[in-house]
This record gives sequence, C-alpha cells and structure tokens, in this order.
Amino acid sequence: MQKRDHMDYQPPYTITAEILNRVAAISEAIGRLALLTDQARALRLRRIARIRTIHGSLAIEGNTLSEAQITAILDGKRVIAPPREVQEVKNALAAYDRLDSWKPEAEKDLLEAHRILMSGLIDEAGLYRRGGVGVMAGQEVIHMAPPANRVPQLMADLFSWLAATDAHPLIASSVFHYEFEFIHPFADGNGRMGRLWQSLILVRWNPLFADIPVESLIFEHQAEYYQSIQESTRQTDSAPFIAFMLRMILDAAANSAPQVSPQVSPQVGELLAAIQGEMAREALQAALSLSDRKSFRKRYLKPALDAGLIEMTIPDKPNSRLQKYRLTGKARQWFAQ
Repeated sequence: MQKRDHMDYQPPYTITAEILNRVAAISEAIGRLALLTDQARALRLRRIARIRTIHGSLAIEGNTLSEAQITAILDGKRVIAPPREVQEVKNALAAYDRLDSWKPEAEKDLLEAHRILMSGLIDEAGLYRRGGVGVMAGQEVIHMAPPANRVPQLMADLFSWLAATDAHPLIASSVFHYEFEFIHPFADGNGRMGRLWQSLILVRWNPLFADIPVESLIFEHQAEYYQSIQESTRQTDSAPFIAFMLRMILDAAANSAPQVSPQVSPQVGELLAAIQGEMAREALQAALSLSDRKSFRKRYLKPALDAGLIEMTIPDKPNSRLQKYRLTGKARQWFAQ
C-alpha cells in the first residue's frame, strides 16, 4: 500500500478523457432533469428514487425484500419477511431521511449515519472496527483492509482531503467512495455506507441527486462494481472505479430525465391539444369529431399513453367507466418547446 503523508494526503487517481466526458454528459443530463419544475412530480420521483435506492443498496448486500415490500414498510405496514432484513430496510429509510442534516466532510456525521444504518444489526454500530477484516468474493479474499489501528488516521486523512479538494464533486464523491471501501473502516456495513456517503456528496452539490437512484443501477452491474474496485486497487489508481461510477450516475440521470423532444404523431398532437383538464374518452372523441372508438384508441389514445404524454386518473382500473385522461409534465414540456 502506498505511503501516506498525513499533512497533504492525496488519493491516487488519474483524470482520463473518458472521465471528463462523462462529467460533462452528467452535467447536461442534470440540466435536463432541472426542467422538471412540476413540484408534485418531483416529490413523487423522490419517493420512488428513495425506494429504488434503498432496494439496490441492500440487495447488493443480500437483502431479499422487493421494492413493493420496502414501499409497504415506508408506509408503516407490516411485512412478512426475515426480521433482520426488515430492520435493514427501516434503518436505511431512517438514514436516507437524515441526508439533509449531514455534512460530507464531518466524521461525526459519518459515524452517526453508520450507527443509524447498522442499529440492531451489529454491536459496533457507529464505531470504527477493532479487528482485521478482509473483503470476500465467495470463498476468496479479494482485499485485505488496512490494520484496525490505522483506520482512525486513514479516515482523518480522507476527510481532510475531501474538505480541501477542488476536484469536481462527481469525481471527488467517487474517489471518496473507493478510498472508503479500500479502508473498510467498519466491521460491517461498509458497502452501503460508501454508497450513502457518495449520494450525500452528490446531493450537497445538486439536490436533484435525491431523485436519481444510482444504487439500483450499481445493483444491476454488481460484478462490475466489485471488479472496478479490485482493478483500482491493483493499479493503485481509482480511475477504473471513477469511470464505472460515472457511467452508473450518467445512466441513472439519463433514465430519470424526461426525453427532451418526444416524437409526436399528428394524431397524438391533435389529442394533446384537445385535452382540457381531465376528460373522459367519449368527451375526447367528441372534441376531435371521431366516431370510431377502435381507431381512436389505436391511433390517438394508446400512443399518447405509451409515450407518457397523457395519464389515466384511475391507473389501477384502466377499464373503469369513471376513467379520465389528463396531460403529463412531459406533454407540457412538449408544448413549451
């Protein structure tokens, strides 16, 4: 392991063209996401993102609860599941709820976050580990973390660097995440803490990151996540991990952002122009002077629904006789353009 000078510790990483291009692309995607001024939709997005974030981060650690079960726990409902897994979800919900009150460069906040995240799961919640620890992949030890007696100093160095660095927050958050996993400061919960802290750094840079479930994408690319950590350790340079994380952030931001200019057929355009508030199918057909119900559904209604330009007022019961349709934020954006 590289020798560290405590005064001006600098984590080793190289800024590649790939990393710079991704930083630019993410900034662009975040700019598009900022167009979502519709407050109600922003709050709904935040709730969905929070559930998907917690599901992704805990699933990486082997938690089997579904997004539906996590939603039920969030709503205060009882869930039939292993008690430890329910506890993990409750802790994660409590921790992500506190995101607004923590400062990324404050060590005491990190320790408090770990205490909340691991409460009732391990004895050393909120305390750095007192023993040695190896990172396992199946039966194989893929990384021996530094000795426990060095953890407080290594973490102090990392926090000093984070407080002083002028690296772009997208890069700084990824470097912190990698270094944190390298140090592995806790007896358990290091993975979910590293991901939580990267989210915190990003939210502090731009609050829209609270709406982007990066963790759910890491879960889908789990093997690559561990490979990029291993490769960065092998190279003594966290560039592979930074590039991986930026790809996940870019994909998550692009998926959260509304498509800037949906392709709208003339029929769908006519339908959008005809909608005033909430309208039933019969009223829409009348407004467009269309008598053929089948043709209206196929050429007007279904394409507009599929494109996310209109939505049902009773989505759970598509065939309800009380069903009405209204424009979405995406349609309003299309009109604005």
